[in-house]
Amino acid sequence: MTVAKAVWNQIQSNDYRLMHRVHRWRAPRWFRVLMILATRGGDGWLWYAFGLILLLCGGGQRFAAIGAAGSSAVAGILIFRALKRTSRRKRPCEIEPHCWASILPPDKYSFPSGHAITAFAVAISLGLFYPELQTCLLMMALLIAASRIILGMHFLSDVVAGTTIGIALGLLSFHVFSVL
Repeated sequence: MTVAKAVWNQIQSNDYRLMHRVHRWRAPRWFRVLMILATRGGDGWLWYAFGLILLLCGGGQRFAAIGAAGSSAVAGILIFRALKRTSRRKRPCEIEPHCWASILPPDKYSFPSGHAITAFAVAISLGLFYPELQTCLLMMALLIAASRIILGMHFLSDVVAGTTIGIALGLLSFHVFSVL
């Protein structure tokens, strides 16, 4: 067995172990509502609303910030669509039913998490333009990413990969748009 195969088997084993625990956990109602709201916020409307607010009140750097966030989000969408078609990894909710979450996945495949990519790409790029908002933006991105695991839409490794891609895209787009 190759090292890569052994590492992948270990990651998948850990993913399945966490999935079983999460899917059997009967979370308190307030937590269930929070996770559903977070995942729905990550569907895009939260970032559109944030962009509109910045457009109206964002100061002199608003166009560069919105350009960076928008371009990193679009790049992220293109990347996760290509990776999902390639990986074809089943979602946790398809493998084992979730005890309380009954939302429908936005697409068929799990790897990587598009919600995590987009959330971190936007949060990082905007947070670098507006450092006073960075903590709030990162907390929103973390909540969105965690909700995808808790609701059975993604494995931990899907979210970690999505977060890593999103951070890289956010940093890159900030550097491109901050010099314009």
